[in-house]
Amino acid sequence: MIEMTSIPPISLQNYRIAAIIPCHNEELTIAKVVSQFQTFLPEAAIYVYNNRSSDDTVTEALKAGAIGRQEIQPGKGNVVRRMFADIEADIYILIDGDDTYEIAAVRRLIERMLGEQLDMVVGARREAAKSSQAYRRGHRAGNLFLTGFVKFLFGARLIDMLSGYRVFSRRFVKSFPALSNGFEIETELTIHALELKIPFAEEPTLYGERPEGSQSKLKTFQDGWRVLGTAILLFKEIRPFLFFSLVSLILAVISLLLAIPVLFEYLETGLVPRFPTAILSASIMLLAFLSLTCGMILDSVSRGRKEMKRMAYLANSWPKG
Repeated sequence: MIEMTSIPPISLQNYRIAAIIPCHNEELTIAKVVSQFQTFLPEAAIYVYNNRSSDDTVTEALKAGAIGRQEIQPGKGNVVRRMFADIEADIYILIDGDDTYEIAAVRRLIERMLGEQLDMVVGARREAAKSSQAYRRGHRAGNLFLTGFVKFLFGARLIDMLSGYRVFSRRFVKSFPALSNGFEIETELTIHALELKIPFAEEPTLYGERPEGSQSKLKTFQDGWRVLGTAILLFKEIRPFLFFSLVSLILAVISLLLAIPVLFEYLETGLVPRFPTAILSASIMLLAFLSLTCGMILDSVSRGRKEMKRMAYLANSWPKG
């Protein structure tokens, strides 16, 4: 359950704040998004990263007063990787340029991060009263399923894993490897925090509909499968012993199911007429033990990688105003 906390106002004058906005064909909305940041967070430098737009997104962003940048590799993950590498700041606000998120809540998210010394605050989406169609049915179901799946794999308490509205500290951004290419980047951000036990929280924010003429870039099934695949891949990388133990268990069960009839027949007749089945069963059991061995070895490798990531995280200091 999301808890709204009361954080006393914090001065942001001495912080370097960057609002980073990945965009692909958002000419209808980007000027309004930039204008809202100028109103609600005038301390922020606003960066709009154009990702192969074919419309006037760049022109509209520059006219509104944003700093324009380019990333030619297609996909949100590629844009986020570039933004995190290029921009130097103490506080980062990542948000989509489609004018669906509650920018008016940005100061509350930052104040919660600073007040509770967190490294990430996620703007957990809840539909505005007048925007009952903000979430398409497929998107809603996919978000619930994928968030639940990651909760199951990593034992985390999550509400909205796929939100594109997040506030980060510098040490989170500069320790994040950003390996994803597309919309699965939100999954990677969440799992990075879970793996390193980085303190983060979810704060409720309103979520509205896109304006007429603006189209979502998210493909429900295609991107949903990519997010699911990323979650499974990261589960294998982060918890290899558990992953390969499950594979080993499945293989062992299959082997036993094949072996039991052969064994009963041997006990009754003293013969093994289904010799190929016996060989197959033994081979699958061998694979089960090999999988378990791989899990134990890779668990040690994963621990070493985790220690290196943790040291990279600690190498960056907490933002001080």
